[in-house]
Amino acid sequence: MIKGRPETTLFMIESLDGKISTGDNDLLDVDRDLARICGVKEGLHQYYELEKQTDFYSLNSGKVQVKIGANEKKEDIEKTVVNFVIIDNEPHLNSVGIDNFIKKSNILFLITTNKNHPIFERKNEENVRILYYENKIDFEEVFVRLKQEYSVDRMTIQTGGTLNSVLLRKGLIDHVSIVVAPVLIGGSNTSTLIDGESLHITDDLKHIKVLKLVKCEILKDSYIHIYYDVINDTIIE
Repeated sequence: MIKGRPETTLFMIESLDGKISTGDNDLLDVDRDLARICGVKEGLHQYYELEKQTDFYSLNSGKVQVKIGANEKKEDIEKTVVNFVIIDNEPHLNSVGIDNFIKKSNILFLITTNKNHPIFERKNEENVRILYYENKIDFEEVFVRLKQEYSVDRMTIQTGGTLNSVLLRKGLIDHVSIVVAPVLIGGSNTSTLIDGESLHITDDLKHIKVLKLVKCEILKDSYIHIYYDVINDTIIE
């Protein structure tokens, strides 16, 4: 574990075959689609109940948030105690999405390499913090800054498979809390819990992270909740 950074937990819902989406495009989404499937929808609420117990700091990506409707105009947004840490370069969030997050966030941290991101139009908002990187986001530095400059002790990670891979391989994930839905989705191009670049040579085995099981809980309606500690110092013999 990199010293002086938040303790982190990757919290996600996935199918038994590790899919965190129901397909290979933004029209398909686990949260929305599983709620329509008989035999799966009945137990889905358990994931959201566990989500309410996660940390007050929540790391997300703008891409994932837009997929679940972040850019849709909402009038009835209530302020929460959650501090959102959003990674967004393209940008995916527009001015409406930014406004939504400002309204509901205790503090909104926006991390970007895009100097034209709409967040800069709201930089003077009391609860906005911008972490700008000119070329490439240094995630190790981001995590250290969150701890040292903003006193972030614990943070839940809920991003897509590609960003999950980056954070895992940089040793920035300490725990994994997974709700397994009783469904098989399939599809070689459908996002999984950990995507990113494949390993190519035996030296790459150092990027594999061993897990230590802490808890396995059988939920209702054939759902399972599993919790692991991540062993970030991989030993290869």
